[in-house]
Amino acid sequence: MPSHRRSTQGTINDLDMLDELLRDYDRRALPTSYLGIPTVVSCQIYIRSIGSINPETMDYEVDLYLRQMWHDSRLQTHNLSRPLDLNDPVLVKRIWKPEVFFANAKNAEFQYVTVPNVLVRINPSGEILYMLRLKLTFSCMMDLYRYPLDSQVCTIELASFSKTTEELSLKWSVQNPVQLYDNLKLPQFEIKEVNTSLCSEKFHIGEYSCLKSEFNLQRSIGYHLVQSYLPTILIVVISWVSFWLDVEAIPARITLGVTTLLTISSKGSGIQSNLPPVSYVKAIDVWMGACTTFVFAALLEFTFVNYLWRKRVIMKTPGDGTRNQISLKLLTHIKTCNGNQDSEEDKQQVEEDELNSTLVPPADHKIKAKRIDRTCRIGFPCLFFIFCVVYWPYYLL
Repeated sequence: MPSHRRSTQGTINDLDMLDELLRDYDRRALPTSYLGIPTVVSCQIYIRSIGSINPETMDYEVDLYLRQMWHDSRLQTHNLSRPLDLNDPVLVKRIWKPEVFFANAKNAEFQYVTVPNVLVRINPSGEILYMLRLKLTFSCMMDLYRYPLDSQVCTIELASFSKTTEELSLKWSVQNPVQLYDNLKLPQFEIKEVNTSLCSEKFHIGEYSCLKSEFNLQRSIGYHLVQSYLPTILIVVISWVSFWLDVEAIPARITLGVTTLLTISSKGSGIQSNLPPVSYVKAIDVWMGACTTFVFAALLEFTFVNYLWRKRVIMKTPGDGTRNQISLKLLTHIKTCNGNQDSEEDKQQVEEDELNSTLVPPADHKIKAKRIDRTCRIGFPCLFFIFCVVYWPYYLL
């Protein structure tokens, strides 16, 4: 008999044997319920892809294969010629399967393209492999205190839904409990380590077995360097150009200061729009607040310098009172001799002479204004450098 005909005949016989085994099979009963011990189910997760971790909604999407293995002596037979791989949903429903769920899943989709992505492998020894392909959205409660210089721990929690630990016990596969696709990459994170552990969930009706896998993620700083840090550094540096412009270049310095202040405020609003409104201060908040302060301080510095430059003060000298008295006597004498003729013009001239003698251009204030500009040319960069020296080690280490 040709080999392909023997294979076909063997498959038909195996299916007939399976139908015979399932005739008296009760899928409601656990495989070990008659022994009075919990059924042990070994689990393995193969992760095909991980979507971008969204800090705004604190979740991430995963496309994975869930593999569950257990022993069911009711399906044990030596009459099978080989393991049977079945993906018929109707046939799959006829056998007992673990009732598990993902405890921290916010949304889940079963894959149907192009056929239902489900597989049941029945071995002659009674070992059962049940595999599903799912697309899930998991919650990941992140601590954004160091954002975007942070590291996060996101988890996948698999638990028993209706069977307590006295009936069902979940455990991780001995070899490779969590496998990652070889070319798996995340947009903003790097997977440093994957840890697995056992856990339990207690409710008022009992204790349930569960499994937990933890993904230690380190955020990649490259994106934020290009999109956040470097642009704000350039804006702060541009605001220092004001110190090199002439004090009397009022339109240029005001335009530069206001433009840089509005630009960095708009940049900060754009960064905050992608983050949740948490109640604590994040690393990016400290950075944007410091940069805004430097830009605003540069604008205030020009306001103060311009005030000093344009300020005029009244200079009093010891001879002021005597001179005023002489001027008034002279004015009275002229008025008496000339019969009030041209007295108004002479009075106005005396007042102008007195004003010119008491108002003196404040040369020392102009020198002080220029000195402040020269000091800020060095002081602002030094202060910003000190801030960077403190900021980066504090949040990176």
